[in-house]
Amino acid sequence: MKLPYFLAYCLRSAWAMDPAAMATYAAILARAYAAKAGGVMAGDHRDGTQYDANGQPMPKAARGDQARAGGGNIAVIPVFGPIVQRASQLGMCEAGTGAEEIGAALDAALADSSVSDILMRFDTPGGAVFGIQELGDKIRAARSQKPVVGIADSMAASAGYWLLSQCSESYLTPGGMVGSIGVYTAHQSIADALKNEGVAITLISAGKYKTEGNPFEPLGEEARAETQAMVDTYYRAFTSAVAKGRGVPVDQVRSDMGEGRMLLAEAAVRAGMVDGVRTFADVIAGMRKKGRANSARASALAQVQADIAALS
Repeated sequence: MKLPYFLAYCLRSAWAMDPAAMATYAAILARAYAAKAGGVMAGDHRDGTQYDANGQPMPKAARGDQARAGGGNIAVIPVFGPIVQRASQLGMCEAGTGAEEIGAALDAALADSSVSDILMRFDTPGGAVFGIQELGDKIRAARSQKPVVGIADSMAASAGYWLLSQCSESYLTPGGMVGSIGVYTAHQSIADALKNEGVAITLISAGKYKTEGNPFEPLGEEARAETQAMVDTYYRAFTSAVAKGRGVPVDQVRSDMGEGRMLLAEAAVRAGMVDGVRTFADVIAGMRKKGRANSARASALAQVQADIAALS
């Protein structure tokens, strides 16, 4: 995606992203745009890069395959970097994650008979709201087919926490953080800058609100109210999803889970945002132990059923 178009995409989108991360990416974009304007080629972006269980980029031939941990029956799905709806929209940094690609990896893990458990590994500041609600619903529905465990290693902010909260169990690393439950967008007015340059823009349109919120004039009250209504709608969807995923009332999500702030490990546990504090290795070990216990119970039950059948 070309930089000017990507800038426009950022400004017209609603974001469920940690604001500090967005400020960082804005600075990266500004530097890249300045470099391009000066005739310097910016570095290539690794759109759609996927990572293995150790957080290392997988070669192109391996992309789409599930990274495996240990014995091969735990599929690890990485959710790293900013999240957009499709990997082709990435461009604000060197790597990120597409919601559609995460969903495809989840579908593949569910369909793979050799996979007994799924582990989603998050390290993301969040991203655009597009596609997040659908992916969150998919994760929550997947819980009825296979255990879907999530771990913030070390950050699951905003849209990232939206997804983490939909997992069967959610964990956080000791030094990690989760939260930033909220939605925002931005309006940029370049009216004064254009005026100082002696440039006047005239918009010719059809449709009462077609040019509402354009960058060539300050944001009017009516446009502000409409934009606020959009943000509020996404916020309701966000908090409702977290409430369903965590099994708590919506009011608890809105009042006790940071109110837009990030929470560190102990505070996140107290707020009911995660089920515990564990390292990535601890979560893997726990999943393996639980899997062995389930297998032993299944074997014992099968033996009892066989003995009953033999007696009859």
